[in-house]
Amino acid sequence: MAETGRPAIPQGPARHLAQGPAQGPVQGPTQGAATAGGLPPLLPLQARIGEVYRDRCAAALETYLDATREANRAWFDAFKPVTPAQALGDTLTYWTDFAQRSLLFWDTLRQRGNNWLAHEAAGKPPLLAFDWEMVADARRYPRPVNYALARIRPPPHLRTDAEKRPYVIIDPRAGHGPGIGGFKPDSEIGVALRAGHPVYAVIFFAEPVPGQTLADVAQAEAAFLRLVRERHPTRGKPVIVGNCQGGWAAMLVGALDPEAAGPIVVNGAPMSYWAGNDAENPMRYAGGMLGGSWTALFASDLGGGVFDGAHLVDNFEYLNPANTNFGKSYNLFSKIDTEQARYLEFERWWGGYFLMNREEIRWIVDNLFVGNRLANGGAEWAEGKAFDLKAIRSPIILFASLGDNITPPQQAFNWVADLYPTTEDLKANGQVIVGLMHESVGHLGIFVSASVARREHAQIVDLLDYIEHLPPGLYGMKVEEERVDGTVRYDVVLRELQVEDLQTLQKYARKDEVPFAAVNRVSELNAAAYETFVHPVVSALVPQEVGALSRALHPLRARRWALSDLNPALASLGPCADLVKAHRVHRDDTGAWATAERRAAAGIMAGWDLYRQMRDAAVENLFFSVYATMSVVAPREEEKAAAALPAEAAPALHDAMSRIAEGGFTEAAVRAGLLVSRLGRRERRLSTFKRIRELVGREVGLLDMPASAAAQVVRQQSTLVEHAPDSAMASLPDLVRTAEERRRLLAVLDRLMDQIDLEPEQRAMMPRFRDLLGTAPEPVPAPEPAPRQRKAG
Repeated sequence: MAETGRPAIPQGPARHLAQGPAQGPVQGPTQGAATAGGLPPLLPLQARIGEVYRDRCAAALETYLDATREANRAWFDAFKPVTPAQALGDTLTYWTDFAQRSLLFWDTLRQRGNNWLAHEAAGKPPLLAFDWEMVADARRYPRPVNYALARIRPPPHLRTDAEKRPYVIIDPRAGHGPGIGGFKPDSEIGVALRAGHPVYAVIFFAEPVPGQTLADVAQAEAAFLRLVRERHPTRGKPVIVGNCQGGWAAMLVGALDPEAAGPIVVNGAPMSYWAGNDAENPMRYAGGMLGGSWTALFASDLGGGVFDGAHLVDNFEYLNPANTNFGKSYNLFSKIDTEQARYLEFERWWGGYFLMNREEIRWIVDNLFVGNRLANGGAEWAEGKAFDLKAIRSPIILFASLGDNITPPQQAFNWVADLYPTTEDLKANGQVIVGLMHESVGHLGIFVSASVARREHAQIVDLLDYIEHLPPGLYGMKVEEERVDGTVRYDVVLRELQVEDLQTLQKYARKDEVPFAAVNRVSELNAAAYETFVHPVVSALVPQEVGALSRALHPLRARRWALSDLNPALASLGPCADLVKAHRVHRDDTGAWATAERRAAAGIMAGWDLYRQMRDAAVENLFFSVYATMSVVAPREEEKAAAALPAEAAPALHDAMSRIAEGGFTEAAVRAGLLVSRLGRRERRLSTFKRIRELVGREVGLLDMPASAAAQVVRQQSTLVEHAPDSAMASLPDLVRTAEERRRLLAVLDRLMDQIDLEPEQRAMMPRFRDLLGTAPEPVPAPEPAPRQRKAG
């Protein structure tokens, strides 16, 4: 999907997640003096909403005028005087090229339709760029679902390492089919294979199993994870990579079976559905404007009890009408000689619409889209049993982009602050969360862009080998690039952040989320009324056969099969296109006609963008006019709950302090390293981690432990060092009791001091270690056994 506008980049420490120039946000509809509920009083609020709407419309018109002025300037700058003969030649060449491009354009759409028909006839298999084999089919499970586990076969030139942990890729079931994680050789699957990891993909089929639920799907995916663990008993548990809605699916699996889950990578996944910025993220208003979840239920009933994923794709295309209605087609038309193959490849995936059961889409809408219940523990998978994200003990990497208008960064990151209100809460839970922010790539680019795969995803794979040795905390990840002799080298910089820094991602301290609680209440009322009065009638009138017919006639499908070889009017397109390709005439891109075409295209795009901005401003104005006024006196339940949360640090610290003298050489080495690290910069480099592992990795002993046990050692020692550094230092001799162990530890520290770039304050620690560990206590001689006494008699 194309971008709908660049979101404002946050200020303060959170800018480490988003590099770029700051932008001054326009004041929003909920900005002003707040009541206890977080919103201004009613009358000033209504006036403010109207004022903001006028500002939005004025800004949209100014943007349109700027775009047209720029297009006109480019047109006039390209103007050059020509002779009549040159003008005639340019005219003939351009219009010949225009006619040929038009014929080739329509032939490409015909091929798209034929590809769609062939894909449908084949059962819509996963569109992976790699060979694969199915190793588990959940359609045969006791609670069957339309999912399966596939093992990716490495290409002949790649070999996997049996000692490396496997990767499990979960693609989104959000209207499209599986394959986006391995769409190209340079992809998430590709970079994991090149790093030597075995890779598995969770795939799914077009038709849901009747009666399956999201809870059944989560249980099946957890079973897949246990199977992968059995097949690869490495020291590290499987890495789970979730894309878009596959991201929250990965989190559900991690919460459902934390013992089987390794690190979790969440790419472009919405987790806080109420979050976002006004004038930037209009999709979050959809639930309120439609009156809640009843529309999804109605659509399911019209589909004979099945929800059509094409409706979700429609929502995506609605976001950017300029691209949907003109830009994508014009890009193909203007580059018809080079763009055809890429266009057809992408459209094979984009046009594969998958289905959900009625109860599945209801759970998603009620608990996520409208209810936003995941972070606060209200999303139940069975009665009285909710998904608890705090149960996840594995590190989590969150990857978002400022150019993503489907999953804005606020929706990708804000759930962390909802789950852990303070940094202390996050650390007390022993959690490591790393956030990576791309500056500009769009939503789909996070998954399918080859450059993003080579840069960001490859570095994520690299970091995952070390992430379990990080102390608990929130980190911002930045990928640095260096070119040496034509070779690109990357390094990862991790900067420790505060959970409180996440507030800077969203304007107005998240006050504009208050009205969404009212949306949730309205949705519950509307859904109850629909289920009582409408559902029995519609479900009785629409059998499954009528639902299947309505899906076949959906505009997104109809435009594909109607422009295919099924249409006899297109029978001559193929031969004519071959003839044109053999006698292709190319326009002069600098000529007057080609320049005029680009000017016209820019004007059309600007017009559609003006429409979008005016439409979004009107939707936003109506949303806040209705729901913000309903929320003026209602305190935000999340704020009340957060205020009542107990501090979690005390139990964790008490447990760590009770074990301060427990452990051996490994615990001592980790503690000493953390004591040194706390005095340096708050940044950690992946290249430094690699160098430390190269120098002393095996000697310290963490690499000989299971990854989860090593992470537990780091968690416990980091708690001690952070809260009681003096006691942690003083008790260090209790962990290395012999002279030999102390000599080994000092030798390890000396080696690191010589080879690692450290701050002066860190180097000043070495004399203290020598004073503390320079001599070992004399061994206490064992008492001699008492002489045996002879028994009398």
